[in-house]
Amino acid sequence: MKQIISREWQAFWLAIGFLSRIPMLVRIDYSDRLMNQCVIYFPVVGLLLGGIYAGLYLALVHVWSPLVCLGLVTGFHLWITGAFHEDGLADSVDALGGGYSLEAKLRIMKDSRIGTYGTVALIVALALKVGLLAEASPVWLALLLAPMVARMAPLLIMGFLPYVTDPDNSKSKPVADNFSRTRLMLAALFTIFVSALLIPPEPALWLWLGLATLGTALVWGAYLRRQLGGYTGDTLGASVVFGELVLLLGLAI
Repeated sequence: MKQIISREWQAFWLAIGFLSRIPMLVRIDYSDRLMNQCVIYFPVVGLLLGGIYAGLYLALVHVWSPLVCLGLVTGFHLWITGAFHEDGLADSVDALGGGYSLEAKLRIMKDSRIGTYGTVALIVALALKVGLLAEASPVWLALLLAPMVARMAPLLIMGFLPYVTDPDNSKSKPVADNFSRTRLMLAALFTIFVSALLIPPEPALWLWLGLATLGTALVWGAYLRRQLGGYTGDTLGASVVFGELVLLLGLAI
């Protein structure tokens, strides 16, 4: 039992290190199995990040206007996560917009340079995110909830699509290998439970919550199946950005 708890504790910190720049405060006995195991904690890390964003916003709003504060929080988000998911969005849009074959799309996706499609996608996504957050009520709840809920979208895609990229040069390969749908269900239950504590019992709001997760995973996943035959690490990052934007569209109404 002690060994199981220790392994899960390490998996939690490994998830933090994988998704953010937050220092891992425990010793990690790294393995591909542990990397795969840490996936269940992606929504937990999202909630942790969301709590930081919400707290930072509530502190800053006493000094500056809400719009300025949201710009500062967004900048902090890009730093603390290393723009991890935004990089995936840019690479995915560049590849899917500029590649005319599967090989070309995967090659463009691995290119560290950013193209016109990716640049435009990043500008639109970040501007839309700040604008939607400014319209959300309350703002702190949107900042808290969105990072957690959005990180369910890549897990759903991983649960039902194959991994299609160079397995020898991919950071996401250990995460994708032998992905457990049981752990997917546990992550989903955690997300639903926390959302139930935070969100008022309004059917329309819960319907939109489902749309932000299942809808994003279904639509983006279907597009990826048609274009690539499966998913890559970059497309998983893009799904987080899309999931956040869809959720914020609902919260901004």
